[in-house]
Amino acid sequence: MLLATTSLAARIESTERRLSGSIAASVERAGADAFARPIAGGLAVFAGTGSPFNKVIGLGFAGPPDDAELAAIEAAFAERGAAVQVELASLADPAIAARLTRRGYALVGFEDVLGQALGPSHARAPTGDVTVAAADDDAAWIRLLGEGFAHPDLGPEGGQTHESFAQSSLEQVFGHFLAAPGLRRYVARCGGAPAGGASLRIDDDVGQLCGAATLPAFRRRGVQTALLEARLADAARAGCELATMTTAPGSKSQHNARRQGFELLYTRAILVRTP
Repeated sequence: MLLATTSLAARIESTERRLSGSIAASVERAGADAFARPIAGGLAVFAGTGSPFNKVIGLGFAGPPDDAELAAIEAAFAERGAAVQVELASLADPAIAARLTRRGYALVGFEDVLGQALGPSHARAPTGDVTVAAADDDAAWIRLLGEGFAHPDLGPEGGQTHESFAQSSLEQVFGHFLAAPGLRRYVARCGGAPAGGASLRIDDDVGQLCGAATLPAFRRRGVQTALLEARLADAARAGCELATMTTAPGSKSQHNARRQGFELLYTRAILVRTP
């Protein structure tokens, strides 16, 4: 069993900072407007209009930001007509939420961070009727994930999300996602037909499971389970000690992850300030 400590949360948030920063860097290299600016141990990222990576991540593990730091970040987002979205870990400095609320931030939702310790038992080939292999066509992988994410599978028990994105916007994001260091891409097939896709990012000894989606026609057929098993096996073989993923509370993805041994470590509050 993993113990959800402040040091563990800081370790996981640092992997999120590096991922978000690499997306912004890819957008900049493509000649578009983007930035990644440090703030109080976290990172403020703008990766293009409407990008799901527009956020402040990792805040609160190196002391709270002062009002001048927050004002500078808020101004940078406002210049681009974008809201400031802070994803604040529940194990971060508790004074930050009060400061953000005083500055006009509103709570709009939550996301859960799950994790599990990895060992030799995870380094086994997945079983079942769904086959999983490394993606060999970037464009097809991008389209597959774009379609899957454009139709989220929230599950019958809840799993509401505060975000929604057009498929074209998502495909653009996944194009930049390919540039993230340590990224591995996967395609799951049912009866030979592409049914879902996912990614695994190796960050030192942390296996970051991200970007998983199933096409609507193939849901409830074990696609997500097969993708989880394959990525956990690869992460264990790569020497990772920890696997992490982020889900909407109560979502189908969270239910699948819990069945695969993931535990809830902490929650992020989503606080937004409109320009």
